[in-house]
Amino acid sequence: MSNKPFQYKKQAIKDVQPSMNVAGVPAFLGDTFVSQDKDKTICAGFFHLNSGNPLVYEYDYDEMKIVVQGTFILSDETGQKVTATVGDVLYFPSGCKVTFSTPDGAIGFF
Repeated sequence: MSNKPFQYKKQAIKDVQPSMNVAGVPAFLGDTFVSQDKDKTICAGFFHLNSGNPLVYEYDYDEMKIVVQGTFILSDETGQKVTATVGDVLYFPSGCKVTFSTPDGAIGFF
């Protein structure tokens, strides 16, 4: 049995996230928790995108997101395009190149 306590972060969705440093794109991303397991590291955090220029992002890892606020408009190089709203879940396989935009701002939890 483990004697390690669980971790809790109250209202983590409200944390100010660091910029993704993409010129002209109002995108912000930060980890809330990162496991200490070197073989199976997992992390969780929030991705904030404000309305404005879209973010083009190529994943070099697998990731999943759930939309927790607002609306994301996503497209990829295959021609797929979706409008994702609160409660929708997205899976991005490594190598996937996605364009994210939003009409009014959106937050995803990964």
